[in-house]
This record gives sequence, C-alpha cells and structure tokens, in this order.
Amino acid sequence: MQTIETAIQSGADYIDSLRGRNLTVYLFGERINNIVDHPIIRPSINAVARTFDLALEDPELATAISPFTGERVNRFLHIAQSTEDVVKQNYMQRRLGQLTGTCFQRCVGMDAFNALFSTTFEMDQKAGTTYHRRLRDFIADMQRQNYVIGGAMTDVKGDRSLAPHEQADPDLFVHITRRTAEGVYLTGAKAHQTGCLNSHYLLIMPTLRLTEADRDYAIVGAIPVDAEGITYIYGRQSCDTRSLEPGTMDAGNAWFGGQEAMVILDDVFIPNNLIFMDGEYEYASMLVERFTCYHRRSYVCKSGVGDVLIGAAATIAEYNGADGASHIKDKLVEMTFLNETIYSTGIAASYSSKPTASGAYLPDDLLANVCKHHVTKLPYEIGRLAQDLAGGLVATLPSEADFRSEAVGHLLDKYLKGRADVPTEARMRILRLIENMTLGRNAVGYLTESMHGAGSPQTQRIQIARQSRLAFKKDLAKALAGVLSMRE
Repeated sequence: MQTIETAIQSGADYIDSLRGRNLTVYLFGERINNIVDHPIIRPSINAVARTFDLALEDPELATAISPFTGERVNRFLHIAQSTEDVVKQNYMQRRLGQLTGTCFQRCVGMDAFNALFSTTFEMDQKAGTTYHRRLRDFIADMQRQNYVIGGAMTDVKGDRSLAPHEQADPDLFVHITRRTAEGVYLTGAKAHQTGCLNSHYLLIMPTLRLTEADRDYAIVGAIPVDAEGITYIYGRQSCDTRSLEPGTMDAGNAWFGGQEAMVILDDVFIPNNLIFMDGEYEYASMLVERFTCYHRRSYVCKSGVGDVLIGAAATIAEYNGADGASHIKDKLVEMTFLNETIYSTGIAASYSSKPTASGAYLPDDLLANVCKHHVTKLPYEIGRLAQDLAGGLVATLPSEADFRSEAVGHLLDKYLKGRADVPTEARMRILRLIENMTLGRNAVGYLTESMHGAGSPQTQRIQIARQSRLAFKKDLAKALAGVLSMRE
C-alpha cells in the first residue's frame, strides 16, 4: 500500500487516493484496470466519498477526538469512549443513509475496530499476548492518514455441517498456510465483502467459534487492499448494467451505490506487526459476538435509507394526484412506524452501552439483536408499500432512450403524465428511484443485505434466546401469582 503524502480530507481526496493501485479485479470475466472511473463501480466509491465530505460539513456528528493522537478524526476510525460516542455512530449512520440512499460501506470497519479493541485487551490480560499495543498503533496510523478500513469476516464456509478443519478443501475457511519469522501467509476466500475495493486496508477475521483443531483458522490481521496475492471478483447486482447506458434516469440512483465482492487470498502475507490474533482460538467467539453486537445495531443505517424510500413513495403519490386519499396517508404512516421501529431499537442498544475492560463502550447485545432482527423483516414491508403506492409502472416503465426518442418520446411525455403541473420526466425519475431501491441495484443494500448482513435471521434469534432471562421472568410471574409462597 502506497502511503499518501498528506492525510485524506475531502471526498475528492479520497477518490484520488484510490488511483494508481495495482489491484487484480474481475468483472464480467474481464480484468478491470481502472476501478475508479468504471461506471458500475464508481457509484459505490461516491458513497464512501460522502463519508469524508460529511465529516467536513458536520464535524460534531461525523468526527471525534482520538484518545491515541489527540486529534479530531473521522468517526468511522474512532474507538467509542462513551455512550455518547456509540449513539453518535447511529446518528451519523442514519444521516449518511439519507444522503446516499444506499450502503456507504464503512460500518464494518468501524465495528471491527471497536470489537477487536476490547477483545485484544482482554486477550493480552489473560493470555499474555501483546496484540493490543499493535492494534492501538495501527489504529492511530490509520487515523493519521484517514484511511478507509474494510472488515473481512464472512468465509465461504463450504459444508456448513463441518468445522473449518474438517472441510474436504481446507481453503473454504481462510487459514494460515505457513509461518516465518517475519509473519504469516494466508489462503482462502471471503464472500460478499462490502466496500472491499474502496478500502485501503482489510481486517481479516474469523467467522465463527473455533476449537483447538481450528487453530490455524484463528487469525486476525490487517492487509493492504493491493497486497500481492489478492484477487477480487466483483458481485453482480440487479440492473447493474444500466450504469453503462447513456443518461441517468434508468439507473434510479445514478450517483450512489453499494459494493460487494469476493476476496480470494492466495498465499497473502501479513507481517507480525499487523497480526492481532494468531492461534488464540478461544477468543474467536468473543470477537465474532462483539463484532455482531456492534454491527447489528449499526443497521439503523437502513432507517436513513428508509427515509429516502418513504420520501419517494410520498412524492409519487403526490405526482399521481393520490396523496389526499386516506389509505395513501395510512400507508405512509405505516412505513414511518416500521422505519422508526428499526431506528428506535438500534438507538436504544447504543444508549444502553456499557464500558468493557479496555474502556471501549459496547452496545446492549440483546437490543442490538432485536434491531437487526427487525431489519430482516421491516424493510421488505416498507418496500412492498412503496411499490403499492408507485403503481404498476414501477416495473413496466419504458426506458429513458424511448423517452428521448424523436419517434415515441412525445407519446410517452403525453401518456405517462400524472398531475398536469408535474413534468413527466420528474414522475419517471421518482418511479425509477423506487425501482432502484426495491428491485434494482440498491435493493441489495436495502433488502438482501438487511436479511443476511451481520448474520442471517436465525443467528439473531439464537442470541435473543440466550438473553431472554426466562427463569427471571418466571420468578416475576410466580411472585405476583403467589406461587413462590406455596410449597413446591
């Protein structure tokens, strides 16, 4: 990774920092030499760039004072030092969802840093390791350069009934293939990695609880995105090739988008100073559970995206001349109710944060899982209602090329008119935005990611069950019913 001469400040600085890297990236079977200006990839880069510009526009919201450098740093690189810090992460996430209408790709790195900070502290105390100091130094360096950190946790997993060491192919979980005096070498793959190409470093982490037989899979370390031996295969998204077409209407949201890719590691080196776990399998579950605690309440970002979709639904109802109907108003109320339910559980988890032994604050795990479990359901209903209010044109609207056509454009302008005082093009653009968010490329960030990101629904139900305190609740009921005073 080439070191930039001065720290990144603006979104434009960030975009420039991605140029000139020697990445191996494949999309549609072809190697992409210039990801920055590729029309399918660029919207995702723009979304990350917005996180830098927000820090300049609203430093109180999107920056914090680092306890390591004493300087103001981007909040995505900050270790939460108080309940207020954790809550402000949520405020920032919702605002960025509102500004981009998509996934802005930096929450994984922020949550990974925070989870790893407390885990390495406790690992050092109990196991006599020195990982925490290494991590503090690395975080401080990333803060000074204002880099983007991606988190790589999800292995491809192979046969789900088998542990990592039991797989027919050992590479189906990322693992250490050899060690030297200078560091370790990794092989394996990480699936659907959010914003990986748009990051400067990736934090490699285990994906599940490990046993002693899985010791070589218990590896955490930082690697530059352009490290030798990494191949990226870009993930398809619905309607993604619309970005290759002239015009901006059919893309729906032509400016911002999410990014998912597969990361394939072939003998990738991590030097000792960037290794933060090496064989301490007992702490893999602690790291995974703390990461998911942070990340599941981070899904309040979907409430910001939901704000955009609710706004689009209200706008199309207005453009259709239907906004005065009582059932339309009621559906908008329902969408708002569902959206605020997501936000309220996430913000409650953050307000209930408690300090760990390291001093970093950790959200309430039960509420974080409740938040994410809502996210696996409620955006789908919000999307359904948005499509309801949009009408059938959301899925049958003719193309922008037809609208610009001399042969039939005037016919579309005439027959796709809603209210007489609203330009037909304005109506078409709002319809395309709703399509983009519920059926198109940004449906990945709003719907599919809501289902599977930070663990699929059953993983949240397991955590909720573990913390349901049924014995305590039974005692409450028995006390009020007079059962406890009876001889059992």
